[in-house]
Amino acid sequence: MAFLSLSLFLSFAFLLLSPAISTNSEGSALHAMRNRLSDPTNVLQSWDPTLVNPCTWFHVSCDNNNHVIRLDLGNSNISGTLGSELGELKHLQYLELYMNDISGKIPEELGNLKNLVSMDLYNNKFEGKIPKSFSKLNSLKFLRVNNNKLSGTIPRELTKLSNLKVFDVSNNDLCGTIPVDGPFTTFPMESFENTRLSGPELKGLAPYDFGC
Repeated sequence: MAFLSLSLFLSFAFLLLSPAISTNSEGSALHAMRNRLSDPTNVLQSWDPTLVNPCTWFHVSCDNNNHVIRLDLGNSNISGTLGSELGELKHLQYLELYMNDISGKIPEELGNLKNLVSMDLYNNKFEGKIPKSFSKLNSLKFLRVNNNKLSGTIPRELTKLSNLKVFDVSNNDLCGTIPVDGPFTTFPMESFENTRLSGPELKGLAPYDFGC
């Protein structure tokens, strides 16, 4: 009997102390993100993967169910790249990574963040194309990717985003024509300044990738 009690105690202690068990999927995703980033001013030093969830970490906000809903790392002097793991933050509403030195491509998996309301990636060094997967972000109201190194066209799929209120792609190497459907009827021309975009698009007179 004493041996059985000792075994139960040790099993319970293992559950409490094991980092692999105590870390939830959102915490794992954020810790994987941290491993991709250079953080010279230690703004991410509180991101401890052994905690039950990441809701006590600085720059992370959660709802009442301990789901991550906000990531605030704007102007944090971080660099590096983003990976597919961010697509695991299914409840995320605000992704604020503006004014850093993050490079590489914007992950397609960000299109899995169906609850996202605001995505601010401006003033970084992102390159490559704007992901077509963003067309799945039906709750998105603010998308700012200005002042990066993005290329290619504006995906026509984004015209489906009926809730989009602010869209800024200025100061990139984008080309083609500016859409005129859906929310794009309301965006000012300043949103497209200092790019190779032309427009607004005259349907039937030029292909959408004209000039690329």
